[in-house]
Amino acid sequence: MNIHEYQAKAIFNDSGVKVVKGIHCTSVDEALNAYDELNSDVVAVKSQIHAGGRGKGVLYDPKTNDLIMEGGVKIAFSKEEVGLYASSIIGKKLVTKQTGKEGKIVNNLYIESGCNISHEYYLALLIDREAKSVLIMGSTEGGVDIEEVAEKTPEAIHKIWADPLKGLESEDVVMFADSLGLKGKSKDELVEMVNALYAMFLERDCSMIEINPLVKSESGEIIALDGKVSFDDNADFRHPWRNNLRDLTEEEEVEIRANNYGLSYVKLDGNIGCLVNGAGLAMASMDVIKLYGSEPANFLDIGGGATRESITAAFEIILEDENVEGILVNIFGGIIQCDMVANSVIEASKEIGLDVPLVVRFSGTNHIEGTEILNKSDLNVYTATTLAEGAEKIVNLTRRGN
Repeated sequence: MNIHEYQAKAIFNDSGVKVVKGIHCTSVDEALNAYDELNSDVVAVKSQIHAGGRGKGVLYDPKTNDLIMEGGVKIAFSKEEVGLYASSIIGKKLVTKQTGKEGKIVNNLYIESGCNISHEYYLALLIDREAKSVLIMGSTEGGVDIEEVAEKTPEAIHKIWADPLKGLESEDVVMFADSLGLKGKSKDELVEMVNALYAMFLERDCSMIEINPLVKSESGEIIALDGKVSFDDNADFRHPWRNNLRDLTEEEEVEIRANNYGLSYVKLDGNIGCLVNGAGLAMASMDVIKLYGSEPANFLDIGGGATRESITAAFEIILEDENVEGILVNIFGGIIQCDMVANSVIEASKEIGLDVPLVVRFSGTNHIEGTEILNKSDLNVYTATTLAEGAEKIVNLTRRGN
């Protein structure tokens, strides 16, 4: 789950991470009022979408696709400029490297007080699954894409790790601040901020915190001038407050619908629809489809508690994608039973009117019974005993146009 910058800044503030004052707005009038309330000669007018690269993005009219303005983050030196920028951003389509050419409509603005910047840094907390630790990464090259820094000046990226069972070692944080060349007040403030962010990361079950840029002001203060936060969806049950942060306008309608049925769905650009139970098995299925020369059209995990209703919904969602030329069903029976899935597949196919090749591979609980049900049905379905066999079959069927 992702949230907007203005929401991240509010959590930062509650967690003891220094930010400058800002006001969330949804209209030009609110932006003008925010300028008056902030009482700052210089303010930043920031578009709010769930994507990075906003400052370098391009704004288009969503109806005509005409170019409106370059840059989704603007510095305003007067109330008139705030009105100009706000009217040019709100309701427009912002295209960045992360949104793709389809872009995102800007429904929210953040008007933020200006800051006298001495230097820009990069700071992020991530989960390093290989090290089973929280990775804290920083660079003196802030305000630009970290991928660009990693490619051109990898020596400018500094890292420390914190084992959640042992905690964040104070000497590591001090060493981290030293690696960024900070001294005195600035060094102390960074150490304090890293500790606060680490506590926030664990307490709120984050999967990522990114601040780009993190800035040192002319007075030596260390301030989070940006904020990007993602949460681990698996911990939603521990944090009911997250529901108030969710912005459905930033999510695809089909993904919202899938979530309502307990499905984890992400649309991709391939031609083979996938219906699988378990995230790991879904990833493996996608990899094997690629191995045999095609591309997955989606990630779809029906989970362990799937029902006939949710399986029917899954088929409907997959077939809504006009790029889908065939479907691979890969189920490992455990809590979910393969014979139930087989009957659900037959019912869903008849209800929807399945007109693309279908390959099903069962393993685990009642896999023999499930396979027999499919083989005895009048459904145009092919069964497989292994994932490799199933993936190869669906790829060949779509290539032949059968």
